[in-house]
Amino acid sequence: MPKITKRIVDAVEADKDRRFYVWDDQIKGFGLLVLPSGVKSYIYQYRTPEGKERRATLGKHGSLTPDEARDAADEMRRLVKAGRDPLDEKRDRRLATTVKEVLEAYLESEAFKGKAVGTRATDKGRINRHLIPLLGKHHVDKLRPGDLDKAFASIRDGKTAVREKVGPRALARVRGGEGAARKSLRLLRSTLAWAVRERLITSNPASTYQTGADGTRDVILDDAAAYGRLFKTLDLMEAEKRIRQPVADAIRVIALTGARRGEIAGLCWWHVDLKSGLVTLPPAAHKTGRKTGKPRIIGLPAAAQALIARQPAGELDDFVFSPAKGDGPVVLSKMWNKVRVEAELPEGIGLHGLRHSLASHMAMAGAQASEIMTALGHRDMATSAKYVHWAQEARQAIAEKGAAVALAGMAVSSDKKTAEVVPLKGGAQ
Repeated sequence: MPKITKRIVDAVEADKDRRFYVWDDQIKGFGLLVLPSGVKSYIYQYRTPEGKERRATLGKHGSLTPDEARDAADEMRRLVKAGRDPLDEKRDRRLATTVKEVLEAYLESEAFKGKAVGTRATDKGRINRHLIPLLGKHHVDKLRPGDLDKAFASIRDGKTAVREKVGPRALARVRGGEGAARKSLRLLRSTLAWAVRERLITSNPASTYQTGADGTRDVILDDAAAYGRLFKTLDLMEAEKRIRQPVADAIRVIALTGARRGEIAGLCWWHVDLKSGLVTLPPAAHKTGRKTGKPRIIGLPAAAQALIARQPAGELDDFVFSPAKGDGPVVLSKMWNKVRVEAELPEGIGLHGLRHSLASHMAMAGAQASEIMTALGHRDMATSAKYVHWAQEARQAIAEKGAAVALAGMAVSSDKKTAEVVPLKGGAQ
């Protein structure tokens, strides 16, 4: 048996009546299969740990050189020597579920379809524009923390950011940043957990991955003056036709009710009862409903009722705050950024910050955690209680500021009482 070289392979002639093998004399099991048609392929033949004989095709001559085929055979020989079965492992890799397959299955699932409209749009965007491009080809069972770190860094550094045309006059702007990275990796983690529950995969390799905290959400509208600047800016922009009335009114209602952005953007007429001053959102239309299965009831103050009442009436399934185009809910975020800057509101405050603002001021006014929980639709008391704790700390801080002034006065008074008396020259002794 010769060492298989290019000269040997080129010299071998096919037998029109049968197939035959040329075996290498250096690596046992490495050989050349020659078919009657003249096709020549490199192979590696071995026995599994159970004693079963198997034959792997390494590639055709021409697509592989003899040296490349020899290296592949030598790698398989090492695997066999270690008690492994190269063909079984190759099959497992081929059949292994990829991250893309899991994510696409999730987008078709009832779990995804049961989410609120705005949440579905956000999740779909993160999946299609961040997660699939960066991690889609990875097999789930081979996903490692280092892969997640690289994906996090790529999203954070804007490597997946893009401006994409999605319609005749519409652009989708996909931004990066640390917040986008955290939320995308959390979505991956929760989606893989869903896949485990559905028995699509056996384990969640991202279950212990830490994305870091979002930071404290303590950026709020501090006082009536801040709210005044917000409402005055909305009035001015609306009068100058720099903002559509439905968009301005939706922002006003969020500020007045503390409702979530998606709850108001996706508000339909059949959710609203202006006679009773209540909005009733079905479980699928609000965040906590997916877990509790319960509707959420939002009380409307008179000003919010008036804002809703002045919207053009539509069919029961129509959105209260009509979008400029398309069938989806009204888009608020882009315009909010302009409003925030013009109204000179705190830099870190988003539309969700209006919700935190209302809860914080309710707590400062003496509302109990249970009352805040009811008003804002929190799923558990702990979320509401944090505003009560914040209010207590805020009151303490205000008290300390007031006490500081009083203490300064006490210090002055004390200094006067204990100051050394120095006789004046020429004065009475």
